[in-house]
Amino acid sequence: MSDHVTKAMKERRAKRARAHLRLRQRIQGTPERPRLSVYKSLKFIYAQVIDDVAGTTLAQASSADPQLRNQLGKSTCTKAAAKLVGETVAERAKAKGIGKVVFDRGGYIYHGRVQAVADGAREKGLEF
Repeated sequence: MSDHVTKAMKERRAKRARAHLRLRQRIQGTPERPRLSVYKSLKFIYAQVIDDVAGTTLAQASSADPQLRNQLGKSTCTKAAAKLVGETVAERAKAKGIGKVVFDRGGYIYHGRVQAVADGAREKGLEF
């Protein structure tokens, strides 16, 4: 498999990056209400709870985690995997005393796997 990146791929990445920058102008994670950031690749989905003031990650989960991969099997990039990632990051945040967050969709549209992460986190008690 070659590392061939087409012009359309570059434009799509650039468009998402610009959308994420616009979003980040309005959203900032604070110690009282950190930012729940979502990133999705073709193979995995990642979620982090970030305090932007201190510049630290407070909790994280991804479908690449060995614990979650055992539960997921081969399907690490589905909506079910995304929901499990959302539930896991919410449980880890709640364990550290975080109940309210600001949702950062990362420049992606709020649909599919991104929405599944949000739904999973809400079901486990995170408020946003």
